[in-house]
Amino acid sequence: MSDNIKLYSYWRSSAAYRVRIALNLKQLAYEIMPVHLVNNGGEQHSEAYLELNPQACVPTLLDGSRVFRQSMAIIEYLEEAYPGRAALLPSTARDRARVRALAQVVACDIHPLNNLRVMQFLEHEFSSPQVERERWTRHWITEGFSAIERMLDDNSGTGIYCDGDAPTLADLCLIPQVYNARRFDVDMSAFPVISRIEQQCLGLPAFDTARPENQPDAPKRGG
Repeated sequence: MSDNIKLYSYWRSSAAYRVRIALNLKQLAYEIMPVHLVNNGGEQHSEAYLELNPQACVPTLLDGSRVFRQSMAIIEYLEEAYPGRAALLPSTARDRARVRALAQVVACDIHPLNNLRVMQFLEHEFSSPQVERERWTRHWITEGFSAIERMLDDNSGTGIYCDGDAPTLADLCLIPQVYNARRFDVDMSAFPVISRIEQQCLGLPAFDTARPENQPDAPKRGG
């Protein structure tokens, strides 16, 4: 086990949330290095952080002196570097392809359209009011979840989790996106399989510990 992993994270970043779950499932000790994406114009734009991640995004992971960027690449790195701990991908090529496809609906199709910098661009460049930005967010989450629900409901590979009876990369991507869906008042009653899997995942300590509200940089409740 590495004893020198640092994760540059923002409490409400769904991409960082994915990586926190992966680290927890792998039972890897890590230190959270908070990067506030809003305060002072966004700490991700500081020169010090840009040296680590020229994209000005979170997460960034340091494993010793090695720097890793992009949540999906980080998770695949953890899977390959720490193979004896809670496999995040199935054993067969066919099943791995299915899991990656489910994960990429979130990571490639839903999340990029709804992240903070897109919302800020819509606001600053097009003067889109908050109600329109929230409608935009709900639309793309609903579109993506409609596809995922069908992919899960119509496949014998779906088990307790997205694939079988152990959490995989698909669940790591799905659960943070469900958090976003609930945050923006998406009607989850249309997605019973996704909702069932969400409850199953959040019952696991690895997922519960990774929740945004449980992060050291989350706003204090009642504060």
